[in-house]
This record gives sequence, C-alpha cells and structure tokens, in this order.
Amino acid sequence: MALRKALKRTAIIGGVAVGAVAAAFGFSQLIEYRKKQPGLARLAHVAAEVELKVPFVDELPSRQAQLLALQTTEEFDVLVVGGGATGAGCALDAVTRNLKTALVERNDFSSGTSSRSTKLIHGGVRYLQKAIMQLDYEQYMMVKEALHERANLLDVAPHLAAPLPIMLPVYTWWQLPYYWAGIKMYDLVAGIQCLKSSYVLSKSKALELFPMLKKDKLVGAIVYYDGQHNDARMNLAITISAARYGTAVANYTEVVELLKTRDPQTGKEKVRGARCRDVITGHEFDVKAKCVINATGPFTDTLREMDNQETVKICQPSAGVHIVIPGYYSPDNMGLLDPATSDGRVIFFLPWEKMTIAGTTDSPTDVTAHPIPGEDDINFILREVRNYLSPDVEVRRGDVLAAWSGIRPLVTDPNSKDTQSICRNHIVNVSDSGLITIAGGKWTTYRSMAEETLDAAIKAHSLSSESCKTVGLLLEGAKAWTPTLYIRLVQDYGLEKEVAQHLASTYGGKAFDVAKMAQVTGQRWPIVGKRLVSEFPYIEAEVLYAIKEYACTAIDVIARRTRLGFLNVQAADEALPRIVQIMGKELDWSQERRTAELEAAKKFLYQEMGYRSRSEQLTRTTENNLDYHEVVRYKKRFHKFDKESKGFITTVDVQRVLESISVHIDENALHEILNEVDLNKNGQVEIDEFLQLMSAVKKGQVSSSRLAILMKTAEETLDMRGPVTVDRSGGGV
Repeated sequence: MALRKALKRTAIIGGVAVGAVAAAFGFSQLIEYRKKQPGLARLAHVAAEVELKVPFVDELPSRQAQLLALQTTEEFDVLVVGGGATGAGCALDAVTRNLKTALVERNDFSSGTSSRSTKLIHGGVRYLQKAIMQLDYEQYMMVKEALHERANLLDVAPHLAAPLPIMLPVYTWWQLPYYWAGIKMYDLVAGIQCLKSSYVLSKSKALELFPMLKKDKLVGAIVYYDGQHNDARMNLAITISAARYGTAVANYTEVVELLKTRDPQTGKEKVRGARCRDVITGHEFDVKAKCVINATGPFTDTLREMDNQETVKICQPSAGVHIVIPGYYSPDNMGLLDPATSDGRVIFFLPWEKMTIAGTTDSPTDVTAHPIPGEDDINFILREVRNYLSPDVEVRRGDVLAAWSGIRPLVTDPNSKDTQSICRNHIVNVSDSGLITIAGGKWTTYRSMAEETLDAAIKAHSLSSESCKTVGLLLEGAKAWTPTLYIRLVQDYGLEKEVAQHLASTYGGKAFDVAKMAQVTGQRWPIVGKRLVSEFPYIEAEVLYAIKEYACTAIDVIARRTRLGFLNVQAADEALPRIVQIMGKELDWSQERRTAELEAAKKFLYQEMGYRSRSEQLTRTTENNLDYHEVVRYKKRFHKFDKESKGFITTVDVQRVLESISVHIDENALHEILNEVDLNKNGQVEIDEFLQLMSAVKKGQVSSSRLAILMKTAEETLDMRGPVTVDRSGGGV
C-alpha cells in the first residue's frame, strides 16, 4: 500500500519519474548507490601492463601459424567456439587470466550479428522504462550493468567509439515531462559514468540542430547521450588483442564434432575438445581442451545439439534490418530516436561513417549464416523515417545505398520453469557433459558476459586461473591513439586529411603501420595513399593490412576490415576487382580462385547487403508513370544519342556524344554505367529500358542514376552549343 501511494505521489501521468524509482528501489538505497558511483566509475585499469605477458607485441602470427598451434598444442585450458563479440571477449578474458586459450570461428570474425548491429553502445532507455513501470529490479540492474560497460568500452577503444548525442523529438506537451523524467533517470543510473547530462531544447533550437525534422506540432526535444562504435572493427580489435596475448585464433575453422571422454570417477561423458575443419582447405584436426565454451550466437543450439541431441532448443532468433541512406539525411553529429513507431517498434536514425543508418525491425526468423534484408522491412523503415522528417525532404527508395539484416540470438533460460519466456538479459548454462554456453545479451555487455562465462567455466572445470583483468584493458590500437594522431599521419606520410582521419579512427595507433604500406601516388598531393573508390577514404594499403588481420576473402575486406559493403554496395562492387587483384597477388591466388572470389563477393553484396533490392527497383517498375510530354522529352533526349534511330544505344553511341562536348569517360566505367540500366543484359540500352529508368527516377525508386544524369547533362550542353544567331553575336562584321 505504501509503495502504491509513493508511486501515485511521484509519477508523472504514467511517466518515468525519478520519485517512482526511489519508491520502487528504496530512496535510501538509491542515494547510497549514487554515493558509491565515483568508486565504481574509477575503471580498474591494468596499471602495469608488464603484469600481462604480451608474446606478440609487433607481429601477429599468420593464420597458418595459428592453425599449427591449434593442431600441435597438447591441450588448451579453454577452447572458445564463435568469433563474434562475446566469443572474442571470452577468449580475451581467458588468456589474460593466464589460461591457455584457443578461439575458432567457422566464418570470419564478426561475420554474423556482431557486424550487423545498430552501432550503438548503450544502456537501454527502453529497458529502464520497463524496469520502472513494471517495478522490475532485474531489468534495472541490467541497465545499470550496461551503462558501466558502456563507459568501459568507450574508455578501452577511444579510436573506435565515441559519445553520440541523440535527439528525442516531442510532439505533445504532456510527453515533455514524461520523457524528461525518463532520460534524467537514465543519467542518474549512469552516475559519474554519465557521458554528458541530457537537456531540453525548444522547438526553434531543435530545428536549428536537426533542420530535417518535421516542424508541424513539434513542441521541443530532449537530447541524451549514448555511445557509438564501428562494431566489426571493435570485434576485430578484441580478437586481435586476444591473439597478441597468446590466444590461438583461427577464422574459417569449423567445429564438426565435440570430443568427449568418459570420467573414470562418475562414468559420465565429458566434453574435452572439438574436431575442427579448415573451411578453406578441408583439412580436419582435433583441438583438445579442458573446457569448451559455446559462444555461437544464433547458432547456439547447433553446438548444444552436438553435445546432446535431445537438448531443448533455447535460441529464438529475431531479424533486425537496417538501411543506409546518404549523410545529408541527418546532421553530422546528432542522432534521432523515434520511441513510438506505427507498430510500437523503436527506430533509430543515426549518423555513421558520414552516412545515415536507419533501423531497426524486429521479426521472427530462421537461423541462417546469410540473412537477407526483406523489401517489406526496408519500406517499413522508410515509412517511419518519412513520419518524422520534414516534407521538404523527399525520402526516396532509391536513396537506400545498402541494407542488411542481423539475427538477434534471443534465448529462453533452460533452467527456468517457464521456458517460453524470453530472457531479457543473457544466460550461462553448464551442460551435464561440461559444455559452457553463453547466449543472449547484447553488444554493449560483451565484456561482463565473458567475465561471468569464465567464472562459471573455472568453477565447473576446476581451472587454475587468476582474476579477471579486462576492465580497463586497452584494446588493439588504443594505446598510442590521440585525437590529433591524424595530423602526424598527414605530416609524416603525405596522406589526405580525410584518409588520415579514417586511418586514425579505424586502426588507432596501428594507423602508422598501414601508412607505411601505402604506395606513392606520383601526384603532388596526396603523396601516398591511393583510394579504392574516389568517394570513400579507404586506400589500397588497407587491403594488404587486412591480410595481416586474418582476412582470407574479398568479402572479409569489403564487409569487416573496411565497411565499404555496409556503406554503399555500388561503391563496394566497383572496388572489388582491385581488391581481388591485390589479394590475389599477395596470397598467390590462381586465376580460378580470383574469379571465384569476385563472384562470391558480388553475390554477398547482391543478397546480404541489399544490392538485389536496390537493382530490382528498376526491374520491378513495370508501370510507366510518365505523362505524354515527359515521354516526348525523354525520347528526344534518347535520340540525341541514338543518331541512327536503331532503337537502342551502346557505349559507342554515348562515347561519340561525350567526345563532341569534350568529355572523356573510361570505356570500362561507361560499360558499368550502361549495365546498370541494361535489364536484359544484351550489351545495349533500348528505348523502353531508358523510359523505364526515367519512370523509376520520377517515382523515387531509383536515385543517382549515372546514365540518367549523364544523358541529361550532355543534352543540356548540346542545346547550349546550338547555332549562334547573327543578332546574338552583335550583327557580325
């Protein structure tokens, strides 16, 4: 009764009031917790790194050397299966506890969910709201833990992560105190680890900071802070850090069977390693270990069924789709949160790598290694984006530069009585045979999940180890990074500023190693650093460095060592031939292997990165929505190129017109431009295909069509160069 009265006194129209929290968890406890925050916030940095042996400070062992270590080591203390964030975190935790550690991943590191996130490092504003409204102490503690981990992750990888202000627009007056109370509570729970205090904005100030915002009915906005990171690179930094401390890591190494021995005392079978297969060569070998950790994310049940075929499945996968649209859709340093979409989902709208990410969806899905973004999900996100952007901003389907789907490994607790209830946090399970499973959770809490997993493994298998050392342990590239490091790269190597900034924020202190590998351009400026594609700061030297970071395929380079495939599928497609050429030379690939790599990477872009959805916007446009005058105008434009009235144009026709206006385009580039519109792939663009293109452009289903813009520009130039009359020339002489 007293609790209900306290809530009634302090709640704000069903809102998230600080007083409600005090009533729910005890005001004195809350104050005591806040007093203790400074102590919690002093992250336990490893004061003297000499305490930790770093066998590979300079040069990492090659993948071949790592595979050899896996095969020749008599027995590991810990074998981690799964190279996502959680698996890599477990490996780093184990090796820094002085345990002999191995990590295997059947694809590439971070090839699954860990590279397909919203890129946020956050405590979970939604979970805090539920914790208070439902008086759920477990969710409250989950948010508290996540905020601590957020601070730690920003601290140990400052080159890969940074605070990001996120705006929450408010369109009704009563919501202003509601959201303000909730966000202030978020700050309060973070305590001394609060990145920056949240604040309220007036309507005019909100529009000044986020001019693309819908003005109608806007009453103001609230801005709060969370973290943002480059998820795949962060995953890789954790993995490489584990390798430097002595973990034997190997990607493209699949577990095909768990090894078991019978315990002479109990008679029970115990997991004692795994039979592994090198996916690239097909070679199989055994890796023996005292303890095996299952950190396979959505594939959790696959490994659990290897252990026991009758085990109850615990993974309930959910698909989350994100899209990437041009950077002009959002300010450079301000995100947006829509807390109440048309179907109750939360949509984030975030600047990332000079582009804009929008997402996500949440729908049941089957477990697959190759999730495909659906057209319905892409259109749902676009519709929601239109709802809170100004009508002046035309949100076009054709502006989607890339799209991807990630599978969230939601789990049910096998130990709970109600196995149908989804676990909001993560679970650590020890099977009868000793297989340790860590499942669920989220990116932000990977480190604490790993710590809990290792604690359970050490207890279950009586391993002799030291205490956890990963709080405050700097990750790969963090040690020598400073905010002004990029200036030294410009001054010392002659790199472009944008390229230098990219290298510094991607590799941290290791950026100098990449710069040393960059070839001289032969130009006045930049002196070194040839770009893979003109509009992105990725350079050719990064492909060579990617091989040192265990990249084995072209997909590894465009998806995870660089993020080109996630940012712009067309740009990635254009960069692929050069990437394959560089890798082929360095790794001595045959011509057959080079061709296979190119085809596999194109298939990856087409299916998993949304290229299919993008290209089908043209082929699906069966209805021509051009009016009579538009058809006449576009036919006239087409015939300026089709001089012989063949009914189609080729690269020769386009080249001839371009030469007449003194414009030169490389023949290969011109072929690519026409190929985008050549629906039947016969090497020419028919008049119907051209009209279909212009119809798709009009609908917004296709944007930035190179052929459409090129032909329009050429036509305008030709019209301007028409015959000059005597009158206009002043009468002549």
